[in-house]
Amino acid sequence: MHPSPPFQLSARVRTLKPSSTVGVLSRALELQRQGVDVITMSVGEPDFDTPPHIKAAAIAAIESGRTKYTPVNGLPELREAISAKFRDENGLTYAPEAVTVTNGGKQALYNAFFALLNPGDEVLIPSPYWVSYPEMVALTGALPVAVPTPPHSGFLLNPADLEARITPRTRMIVLNSPGNPTGAVFPPEVLRAVADLAQRHGIMIVTDEMYEHLVYDAEQVSIGRWAPEHTLTVTGASKAYAMTGWRIGYAGGPLPVIAAMHALQSQSTSGASSVSQYAAMAALTQREETAGFILTARAAYRERRDRLVAGLNALGLRTPTPQGAFYVLADTTPLHPDEGEAARLLLDEARVAVVPGTDFQAPGQVRLSFATSLETIEEALQRIAQLLGEQP
Repeated sequence: MHPSPPFQLSARVRTLKPSSTVGVLSRALELQRQGVDVITMSVGEPDFDTPPHIKAAAIAAIESGRTKYTPVNGLPELREAISAKFRDENGLTYAPEAVTVTNGGKQALYNAFFALLNPGDEVLIPSPYWVSYPEMVALTGALPVAVPTPPHSGFLLNPADLEARITPRTRMIVLNSPGNPTGAVFPPEVLRAVADLAQRHGIMIVTDEMYEHLVYDAEQVSIGRWAPEHTLTVTGASKAYAMTGWRIGYAGGPLPVIAAMHALQSQSTSGASSVSQYAAMAALTQREETAGFILTARAAYRERRDRLVAGLNALGLRTPTPQGAFYVLADTTPLHPDEGEAARLLLDEARVAVVPGTDFQAPGQVRLSFATSLETIEEALQRIAQLLGEQP
């Protein structure tokens, strides 16, 4: 008889769901290692390289020895650059001391949830949603409450649906616009209405604007313009500047919230990579070069989006046109009524890796990323067409 192990996993970890995105990628990579030709449309990562002026700033930082610890909340000059970015691009007034730099946008969200939520609190999250929001909220002991947005509207939020779910325990609203996985961009009138109800009910808004520069047919507006004392704005360098692996996120908001997030980070990871911070500073301060890169990338994404949406709809897989980000949600019920089984068929039979909508709260749908070449999209559409043709 073997003795019991000298440990017990915590209840919070035992209830944590693994990321479905990571699970699909792992399966796709395993097939690729076996020599199988798999088209991966499951990962939310730009296929562009980090721009040269950003890489040059990182190299210069290394060569000049700027590789030591930084302040937990980020280099002062980077926080000044972020403050200026919020002012000039978002119309938000965050002093440098009301800005914090984190190890990716996900840490900013994690810090915010643990700084603001207690067990038993309720958090409203429009769905379909990014899979990590409810899991991070649940880790705090709070309860995530989904607020559905319908596909026929382009997944736009109805503020009345949000307000109908407010209870005395509601402490927070999480917004993501442009959204993952929907690509929805909430219009100014919707954001103004949400800001108003948050102020009336005394609710904090955490808005994830990581895809703010990837907007195609809509106006990107920060909700913090209308409710500055009720809003924490989270964004970062990953998507717009093709800096996913550099792991730089940042947030601005009320000073007490930022101070609490700083305290949490000081007892966990401490500051972000010094070299990555100098690279991010170049992205934010060398604006002409950065703007040129964003324009080029955005034009490419728009062309890819249009081709993928048209192709999927032509195949009978209803797909709303996203207004931002680089994802589509496609209705795969013609392939199989269960989105998990549809994703499995697409991977195992068509060799196209997608993410089932299960963990996004998007039943009957799968997410495809168009952060890949037009040639890859064309090949994926051909494979999906062949698979649909084989269906009875």
